[in-house]
Amino acid sequence: MIDSRVTEDFIDREVCNKHGIKMIKAKNPSEIYLADGKPSAMGPVTHMTKEPMNISSYRELATFQVANLQNHEVILGMPWLREHNPTIDWSDKRITYNSERSTTWCLKASPVAYAVPEEKALEENLITRFSKIQAKSGPTANDQSVRVKKLSAEARVPKKGIARAAGHDLYAKEGTDVPARGQAIVGTGIAIGLPDDTDGQIAPRSSLAVKHRLTTNAGVIDSDYRGEVKLVLANLGDQPYRVEKGDRIAQLIIAKCKTENYKK
Repeated sequence: MIDSRVTEDFIDREVCNKHGIKMIKAKNPSEIYLADGKPSAMGPVTHMTKEPMNISSYRELATFQVANLQNHEVILGMPWLREHNPTIDWSDKRITYNSERSTTWCLKASPVAYAVPEEKALEENLITRFSKIQAKSGPTANDQSVRVKKLSAEARVPKKGIARAAGHDLYAKEGTDVPARGQAIVGTGIAIGLPDDTDGQIAPRSSLAVKHRLTTNAGVIDSDYRGEVKLVLANLGDQPYRVEKGDRIAQLIIAKCKTENYKK
């Protein structure tokens, strides 16, 4: 993705892990901030990398900051745009590399490149795993990875708040009202594939439980379930609670389980 609002060039950390891209530890780790001044969930940046990058016939050795991008493999920001100064036709989704640097050092053939169709990009970028990305591959007998598929562009892949957290945060794909002393079903917009000897346990978030008396019901996902993960949020308080799109509403904990039958 090309984004003129981004002040650095980024590559996704899990893409680096998947493809064995060497990451170099930064001398001075840095935070990533949003436009409102708040720290972004993509950071902090602790590593960088240099990697050959191909865009159609364009090729260069690019320098990236490593971040948790979730929905994109690479984001090219203002450093790349300033250095190469391409002509971008946003309506036609076309990039023309006509700067002296591009034509002299980076091009092998046509200076024009077109954007990948959105559906193909979603298929390539939004099928991911917790531990490592593995798009379009089936599980094996020893495969202990948890595969995650985004069912809509608005959905968000579960993510840990801190490195050693037991669970991955789950996000609401839409706004929902949870009535006082009542409950509501909230979709996450994702489907997951669990190893055979595990289950997914839906647990409440401590902050919501303490501040708003919000908890979860029906909290087990079987390893063979492939439908959308939906949460039953129960409001034990006396005031209604509004869940906004993108809110962290629960956490998913993957646990080992025994599947033997009981014997009488």
